[in-house]
Amino acid sequence: MKYFFLSAGWQVGRVWELGGIWNEIAWRRRPQIRRLSLGIVEQGETLWLYQVEDAVLMLEVKPSEISERGAIAQVILKRLIDAEQAMQKLATAETVLQEKQ
Repeated sequence: MKYFFLSAGWQVGRVWELGGIWNEIAWRRRPQIRRLSLGIVEQGETLWLYQVEDAVLMLEVKPSEISERGAIAQVILKRLIDAEQAMQKLATAETVLQEKQ
């Protein structure tokens, strides 16, 4: 599995795998992307931890709502982290959050 942190209020858009953009017809399913119940606060911003399957190479993320003030429209995440790196980030974070389920 691979991991990444995503700011609250952002969502996953397109997903890439080795052959290009994820093809739900060829794979016969959507990519496995799951928000975990752990997050961190960095510089006053909440970042939630997500888990993705190994076949995912990179992701497009974008804000849920785009303001008219020239906000960022999208970002491509090309460097996903492994479990050890995610744990290191959680261990050194200003604040760790756990969402109640």
